[in-house]
Amino acid sequence: MGDNTAMVLFVGLLAAALAAVHVPLGDYMHRVYSSQSHSRAEQFIYRIIGANPNAQQTWAAYARSVLAFSVVSIVFLFVLQLVQDKLPLHLPDPATHMTPALAWNTAVSFVTNTNWQAYAGESTLGHLTQMAGLAVQNFLSAAVGMGVAVALVRGFARNRTSDLGNFWVDLVRGTLRILLPIAVVSSIVLVVGGVVQNFHLGDQVTTLAGPPQIIPGGPVASQEAIKELGTNGGGFFNANSAHPFENPTSWTNWVEIFLLLVISFSLPRTFGRMVGSKKQGYAIAAVVSVLAAFSVTMMMLFQVQHHGTVPTAVGAATEGVEQRFGVADSAVWADATTLTSTGAVDSMHDSYTSLGGMVTLFNMQLGEVAPGGAGSGLYGILILAVITVFVAGLMVGRTPEYLGKKITPREMKLAAGYFLVTPLIVLVGTAVAMALPGERAAMANTGPHGLSEVLYAFTSAANNNGSAFAGLAANTVWYSTALGLAMVFGRFLPMILVLALAGALARQGATPESAGTLPTHRPQFVSLVVGVTVILVALTFLPALALGPLAEGIH
Repeated sequence: MGDNTAMVLFVGLLAAALAAVHVPLGDYMHRVYSSQSHSRAEQFIYRIIGANPNAQQTWAAYARSVLAFSVVSIVFLFVLQLVQDKLPLHLPDPATHMTPALAWNTAVSFVTNTNWQAYAGESTLGHLTQMAGLAVQNFLSAAVGMGVAVALVRGFARNRTSDLGNFWVDLVRGTLRILLPIAVVSSIVLVVGGVVQNFHLGDQVTTLAGPPQIIPGGPVASQEAIKELGTNGGGFFNANSAHPFENPTSWTNWVEIFLLLVISFSLPRTFGRMVGSKKQGYAIAAVVSVLAAFSVTMMMLFQVQHHGTVPTAVGAATEGVEQRFGVADSAVWADATTLTSTGAVDSMHDSYTSLGGMVTLFNMQLGEVAPGGAGSGLYGILILAVITVFVAGLMVGRTPEYLGKKITPREMKLAAGYFLVTPLIVLVGTAVAMALPGERAAMANTGPHGLSEVLYAFTSAANNNGSAFAGLAANTVWYSTALGLAMVFGRFLPMILVLALAGALARQGATPESAGTLPTHRPQFVSLVVGVTVILVALTFLPALALGPLAEGIH
């Protein structure tokens, strides 16, 4: 089978599988978040944490619950890393002990669904820390994002109320009813595919060259499944999904890409069911699909056509790419992981062609909305839909409406604030890092590529992605602190604005459609949202991209 045929088959089967599960999984998630009953296991958890599952919360109460839960999670994970050598299943001689700065960075990273890793997992963290700390947060951080997205959808669906649901119910249901069952089945599939699942702390072997080497083991498959499913991205091993113990074959590579996309691609269906219009869900799914198709096409063009002197000379952009996956399949992964907030990698993004690397940057700068992270992608694209109807309303001189809700100056300020927070964090953080001589010294490269490394780090942190241009030595006190702050503000400030918007929408009554109402389920609206999304990002980040990957690409 030719390379081009294999590439088309790989992408085609992936698209077909996502289309096949879109309706059943989306409908199932709708039933989960709309159900009035609680299972015995859920009732037990509510008693333990002291939550009343039948109580409704305002947007402010929902936001306080999100923040309180996240603060407790950060403190727990921070302490767990610092005392891991006193706990069972710790590494006998960790090569790198967790410093307070690194522990802070890692705790924030996993609680914010970023999973940025400035350490080598197999030589730094024990199995208990990996399981009770990192893997648990892979579930919970994804469930938090999904809960906030559902709260925003309720804001559109409900009228003249201040109630947005119950955070603790959304958290528990998202974890137990959605993430856990799919993750268990996926773990078994990955074990069948050869992914490691054991409790070995390491086996010493004699290499062909003579010196001994420790071959690490661990509960890898279970963490790998939720790492992808929850759009988390933190790997058990330093090489992430390029490591054969995490991702041994081309078909496990396909399965893992499917997992990191499946929930986010199905949530538009959930949205459509919750607002009572499947057409609205299809419209959002169409926006997501158009953006994703464009991004994949550009990534393939830049990687498979091997733009650049060295790739052209050798016939392919193979540097930093695993041979068992190849250039095309690796490019699909790089695109999917940055279109979502996953950040897992099966190749080295720093080794991509300059324009291929720019696509990964641009994907994150879009706000990771095609389809985005678990939950965060849905509320991100809905914010852009709100901005779009506002722009369209200005064009025709009417008060904009979306799903029967008027977009007044209050709603628009919240939506604009959401859009501006992340670029502000990215650009300010990059500028400060480039202005400090000590932080510039952390770059493995100078010139445009060095700037791209720093820009990528802050883009990844602020958008809660977690992937990196690994030429940047980010394991310093300054970078651990600065990137940790970028993750915190990039996660929770947008969430607060989303919940405030949801509260404002829920308090409104339903506005009947009129002859001047913009239809938001037709191709015209899909095109408008795509255009607004791309133009806003281009206006915001084009100067920085021009100084980095674009300058490198035309050099």
